[in-house]
Amino acid sequence: MDKSVLFFVGTYTRTGSRGIYPCWLDTATGAVRPAAEPAAADNPSFLAVDSQRRRLFAAVEARSGVPGGAVSAFAFDPETGGLTFLNQQASRGSGTCHVCVDKTGRLVLAANYSSGSVCVLPVQEDGTLGDATQVLQHEGRSVHPRRQAGPHAHSIRLDPCNRHAFAADLGIDKVMIYRFDSGLGKLEPNEVPWVEVEAGSGPRHLAFHPTGRYVYLINELSNTVTAFTYDVQRGALSAFQTISALPADFAADSTAADVHVHPSGRFVYGSNRGHDSIAVFTVNQETGRLTALGHEPTGGKTPRGFAIDPTGVYLLAANQDSNTIVTFRIDQDTGCLKPTGHTIQVPSPVCVKIAAPLS
Repeated sequence: MDKSVLFFVGTYTRTGSRGIYPCWLDTATGAVRPAAEPAAADNPSFLAVDSQRRRLFAAVEARSGVPGGAVSAFAFDPETGGLTFLNQQASRGSGTCHVCVDKTGRLVLAANYSSGSVCVLPVQEDGTLGDATQVLQHEGRSVHPRRQAGPHAHSIRLDPCNRHAFAADLGIDKVMIYRFDSGLGKLEPNEVPWVEVEAGSGPRHLAFHPTGRYVYLINELSNTVTAFTYDVQRGALSAFQTISALPADFAADSTAADVHVHPSGRFVYGSNRGHDSIAVFTVNQETGRLTALGHEPTGGKTPRGFAIDPTGVYLLAANQDSNTIVTFRIDQDTGCLKPTGHTIQVPSPVCVKIAAPLS
């Protein structure tokens, strides 16, 4: 029996892409193939799937002829991968670059990079998005003269308990922390309102360990990963380690992009754009500390987003500037990556989002 996992690829459409590309991953071989036709969308640079695995939401970084960013809602058929556009709502900010869906499926949170803000949008019964009900503006700056002259919210994530939201802001070197009320659909400042990282780091994305005890933040400008302990009751993060995502002898330009924790909790992976690799770390299960294991070339240029399939067997890397998704088999004992030899051509891929298995 065919065992395939559905995934979607978000792209930049300014270079000829058609929008969001549905694809299948063959979990027996690591082969990837197209599913349904691409769904039209303007620069859907990040994607999120709801807990029922029936809706997909896309961060619309820029819209043709319309100021400001937005979030688009789609329904999808898990058997075919076919996407149906539902509607689009303004994010009430610019450069919308990241979205997440809360566990109830009733609320979408989005990060606006250019304007340095986050917003909340309600999901209606039919899956469409309502008008944004809340916008929170970040303030401040940091040391990089060009990239950190003001706030730049680069991602927003909810914790596994759906109680706190974390917005990594590249421009101010902080992860902003909010209490999340899913009943009221509101974000409120947390008792511990933020955690700060070393000046010039440029926080970008973060990922939770499966135990919920640790959080791993990848820093775009410093090319590092910062590890935190997580106090679920207070929503507080406490940093205990920062480790480079690059080899010690690498001196050329590179920026870190995405970070994911293996489903086993034993490994952490981060993408390097410039070095064009996936950094591999092992996780001490008692302390959460990372040990650098090595780097695997992604077989292309500018690996931006990547994903790990739910079984933890495959990693899929999106090479933005060589227009490929490349699959790797994960060694379950060591965490090392080995190319499967399978790729698929997708124009300007920037995000890979696993959706659902074919059952």
